[in-house]
Amino acid sequence: MRFLWGNGERKHRRQKNLLLPTVLGSLGAFALVGGLLLLVDPGAPKHEAIKTGGLAGGAIVALYALWLNDRRRRVEEARQDLESQRIDHDGSRVADERFARAVELLGHDAAQVRVGAMHALAGLAKSRTEYTQTVLDILCAYLRRPFKRNDDDEDPYSEEQNEIELEVRLTSQRLIEDLLPRAEEKDPVHYDLNLTKAHLHYMDLSYRQVGDLVLRVAHLNESNAFHHMVIHGNVYFTEAEVNGRFYMHHTECRRKAWFSRFRARGLAVFTDTKFLGETKFKDSEWADVKADGCTFAVEAELPEAWRN
Repeated sequence: MRFLWGNGERKHRRQKNLLLPTVLGSLGAFALVGGLLLLVDPGAPKHEAIKTGGLAGGAIVALYALWLNDRRRRVEEARQDLESQRIDHDGSRVADERFARAVELLGHDAAQVRVGAMHALAGLAKSRTEYTQTVLDILCAYLRRPFKRNDDDEDPYSEEQNEIELEVRLTSQRLIEDLLPRAEEKDPVHYDLNLTKAHLHYMDLSYRQVGDLVLRVAHLNESNAFHHMVIHGNVYFTEAEVNGRFYMHHTECRRKAWFSRFRARGLAVFTDTKFLGETKFKDSEWADVKADGCTFAVEAELPEAWRN
């Protein structure tokens, strides 16, 4: 602040220093122009010479006034720029504090606190898009926490705790879905989803666009929807396990799509899906597949269930 005040003081002094030369120059112009007119035409009326000299002197004063107004305008613009930078800095600081606090609350024992933290992160991602990918990464990471998949698994929670934790996870899934651009949007940001080893229930990414979609060793329970999507990056379902229905029809996979060692114990639907890159199904298992109208830009070795 002292530096800005010092600059303002110097500018004020400079303006005061220019005032005296301007006045003297105006008087000099008045005398010079008026005197020249009288010398050139001694018979001319004196009031005309005075009037013309006054106009010359006034022009110099007017130029000084214009210069002064321009200086004031530039100073005001600089002040507004500094104020805008200060507001942006304060906004970034507040956003960083909100982000750090919300991440901290994701580890809270109370489920409602964790849900609130997720909503806070999603709200931050919507208001400041530079946080969106980071928030998506955090929500995906939450879905990788230990969770009971079925009655044969070792249960890290009680039955009541499982129900509460499932609601928290469903919130995380819905917020992920909400942050992704719709399939009809033009030139959206391609956000990546890393759901490696995630436990998903009723995940619905239909009619969304993503960059990379990674679900290596993921556990998909009940019904999960990946249909009518545009996947701009790579798709990895390597060693994923599906205990329920799997919908990936009318989807466009623009790069790699790997389903190596994929195990689907329920119905899997790929109707009219387009695989535009390399596609692998090595050692995959399929209980029931519908793939009519499915196309491959690169020839793929299809499992027996796909050829029937």
